[in-house]
Amino acid sequence: MHESAEQLVVRARERFALQDYYGAVHLLEEVAAGGRAFADAYHLLGLSLSLLGQPAAALAEFDRALGLNPRYLEALIHRGLVLLELGRTAEAEESFRRAGTASGGTVAGLPAATAARLANQHAGLGDAYAEAGALNDAIVQYRRALELGPSFHDLRYRLARLLLEANRPLDAREQLELVLRARPNFVDAQAALGLARYLSGDAAGAREVWTACLRRRPEDARVEAYLAMMERSRS
Repeated sequence: MHESAEQLVVRARERFALQDYYGAVHLLEEVAAGGRAFADAYHLLGLSLSLLGQPAAALAEFDRALGLNPRYLEALIHRGLVLLELGRTAEAEESFRRAGTASGGTVAGLPAATAARLANQHAGLGDAYAEAGALNDAIVQYRRALELGPSFHDLRYRLARLLLEANRPLDAREQLELVLRARPNFVDAQAALGLARYLSGDAAGAREVWTACLRRRPEDARVEAYLAMMERSRS
């Protein structure tokens, strides 16, 4: 059974909370290998590797997280700590300096670091509503999360999935196009965009997107199933 990137990351967070860092690494490496990782997945992978005594590998993952979000406060701080562990003091100080700068500024009238924290809390509340079957309330929480974290494309993708579940494919399509504009190689979002197009009546557009998905990730069972569904509906 194919698991989405967010499902794998949720499982990785659970393994991390249980101090099963090897388990977290295994799940997060699967996400990264599929080109599906967001900054928070790379950060968690780096943190897990650091706790496993692999500072050089951890540093590489923190750098990947920062490549996607240069103002990622926790990644900058943990990167600095790893650099200190490696004896690279000057680089560590620069990372800490960047962290101090990243915490400045405001988003939606709040300090940037506070806005980021609240965005994730709204997303968590949205997940709770979704698990209870209250999709509209979940969508409200995710929209508020994105007001506070407009560059948090992992949250935007999850909002799009909720919109699909709520039978709002046009709204989902809008969000997925924003995600793919920032992360063009994110195949799960691309597959979901195909579904949004199909459900909104754009079968030709859906086929185009799903065919492109298979070029990026051959033998993706979910995308193959979507295309088979489309063929059956035409016959």
